[in-house]
Amino acid sequence: MKSRVVLGLQRSGLAALALMLGCRPRAPAEPPEPASPALAAANSTAGPSKAKEPVAAVILLRGARVMTATGEIFEQADLVVEGDTIAAIGPELTAPAGAAIVDLRGKTLTPGIIDTHSHMGVYPAPGFGAHSDGNEAVSPNTAYARAADGYWPQDPQLERARAGGITVAQILPGSANLFGGRTFTVRLIPGALSAAEARFPGAPEGLKMACGENPKRVYGNKSGPSTRMGNVHGYRDAFQKAVEYRRSWTKHHKALAAWERGDKKDDKGQPLESPDPPAHDFALETLAKVLSGELLVHNHCYRADEMLLMLDLADSFGFKIRSFHHAVEAYKIADKLALAGTAASIWADWWGFKAEAFDGIRENAAMLSVAGARPIIHSDSPIGIQRLNQEAAKAMYAGRHAGLTITDDEALRWITANPAWALGIDDRTGTLEVGKLADLVVWSGDPFSVYTKAERVYIAGELVFHRGVYEPRSDFEIGLRPGDVRGEAEEAR
Repeated sequence: MKSRVVLGLQRSGLAALALMLGCRPRAPAEPPEPASPALAAANSTAGPSKAKEPVAAVILLRGARVMTATGEIFEQADLVVEGDTIAAIGPELTAPAGAAIVDLRGKTLTPGIIDTHSHMGVYPAPGFGAHSDGNEAVSPNTAYARAADGYWPQDPQLERARAGGITVAQILPGSANLFGGRTFTVRLIPGALSAAEARFPGAPEGLKMACGENPKRVYGNKSGPSTRMGNVHGYRDAFQKAVEYRRSWTKHHKALAAWERGDKKDDKGQPLESPDPPAHDFALETLAKVLSGELLVHNHCYRADEMLLMLDLADSFGFKIRSFHHAVEAYKIADKLALAGTAASIWADWWGFKAEAFDGIRENAAMLSVAGARPIIHSDSPIGIQRLNQEAAKAMYAGRHAGLTITDDEALRWITANPAWALGIDDRTGTLEVGKLADLVVWSGDPFSVYTKAERVYIAGELVFHRGVYEPRSDFEIGLRPGDVRGEAEEAR
């Protein structure tokens, strides 16, 4: 038993040392030591399906069904990756000099899957109370909190999500508060040691807000709000204070500029002292950034009437709501969401677990699409995120069964292009287009089939997952294998 513990610590130490030295190759020189007998068997099996792509500056992915999420699907085509970007897409491309060629005939190639609503890293596994860092539930307004400050990059859930084809996710605070705090967007790269390393470069932060039952349930017997009326007052009051906070800083900057020009003098003609700035308030600073458009609002909101109420409130303060989350009744106001330019991040068929979630239908996403709105299939679940392609498939089928025209490309956009837009990163990822990041998933077959699995996952051109060959694991799991705990218990008898 002691030797096993020491071995586990040695492995953890070596892994940590490698990461500190910056050793994160596109793929390891040899497959990592397998985590199970099944994986050991997979790694020992010879043949092209088990071979890793060689490390190369240029990769040609040959002969896949290429679903671009731009409106175009190639039944058989190639895609060239140069460095971290897509360099070319089309049938029968000539291989660039020195390119590593990967045969994908019979496979499907799509953009990486993007989840707009995840709590991985802030509600990590195992689900200990000590790990619960997703909700600063001490006040209805905790806009000062930042999900990035509670993010644990060793959460094993991240590895499982990547194996399901997820390349990007938005990490949000929970929904106990009117204002839960700032969100941030991560890339699911293996070996990240901090939120800063995992963060999607240049992605704007968001603000998590919550309507309805949650805030009044959590605070109803405390400081309030205890009703939806109280909720809305809380939003108005906070944003009005943010307006005044921004005004005080604008006034200060004008006074400071005048002082720097030497415009302001006292009665004796002497320059006045530099004006003192207003006191910083991190919650109001967050809301002020919403008012100026620097932060994107992601609003937990189920009912149609409340979504319309929040659109009106946002309009009165001059900001936009980027996406309503959960939005079980979005289908009732699909035309208004399209007009407002607000996305709806929804589940395929998860509802009925509380009063405000009772009026859901499986055709929600399809009806939003037909109305010209922007549906997104999100997870809000460390289990659902592993099968987001199947969730999109369920929603697609429901729409078709109801007689609505939903193409494969449109359904793919629900988990790629649309979430990329909601997170403000659609200029760099979410579709397969020349010049965009090579965030890619190679599927064993049709991505909308329950039998299909993600075989390879690339993030910015880097192979980060290869099923049965290269399956990175969190440091939290190094040194512990299935059966170890049972075996040690038997030894101790």
